[in-house]
Amino acid sequence: MGSLSGFRVTLEQVFKPRVTEHFPEQKRPKPPRFHGRHVLNRYEDGMEKCIGCELCAGVCPAQCIYVRGADNPPYAPIAPGEHYGYVYEINYLRCIHCDLCVEACPTEAITESKLFEFSFVRREDAIYTKAELVVDDHGRPRRQPWELWADEDEQHTSAWMRATSPSGLAAFEGRVGWSGELGYGVRAPEAGQTAAEDQPEFAEPPPDEPVGRNDLEAADPRGTH
Repeated sequence: MGSLSGFRVTLEQVFKPRVTEHFPEQKRPKPPRFHGRHVLNRYEDGMEKCIGCELCAGVCPAQCIYVRGADNPPYAPIAPGEHYGYVYEINYLRCIHCDLCVEACPTEAITESKLFEFSFVRREDAIYTKAELVVDDHGRPRRQPWELWADEDEQHTSAWMRATSPSGLAAFEGRVGWSGELGYGVRAPEAGQTAAEDQPEFAEPPPDEPVGRNDLEAADPRGTH
């Protein structure tokens, strides 16, 4: 048996029932915070959230994002503020879907969908431009011919952004910290987050009260100076 002991694991699998999944007709459900293909969101009034600050490009470890901002047209602004994202490109031959760009974005412009089943024949198709990334007039991702979308893939595009939304001071803990999106409005909180109708009335934090002061005083019996 010594020469056959190496086949023990293999022989055990032979007599176990086989599990066959009929992909792509049958797919496993994806988690709400799944890291898939990016989208650029818009506010409920249709204005783009991207302000061309280039923070996402600066934080990207794979250097797959290229952004250039431009001045907003004075009489027909594209995004709130002085600037908007004039050029926005993501090279998916480099992207590792780490979601650091989502966490770095100050306006919640870039988030990720659940789509991960997309492949490219040409290198040009792997470089998504702003025209492909910005959501349509209904707030839905713009589907490309080489993408295999499921019905639920375009939902929950901001789940990771909402999960990492900072609560700030203790007085703001549990409050909704994200803005509304075109086609969806203000997204509902996830499990463990306080719903909008259950939030306490706004409480102004004490003036000049530094964050974590109680913790510092507990750690240092002499107090803070």
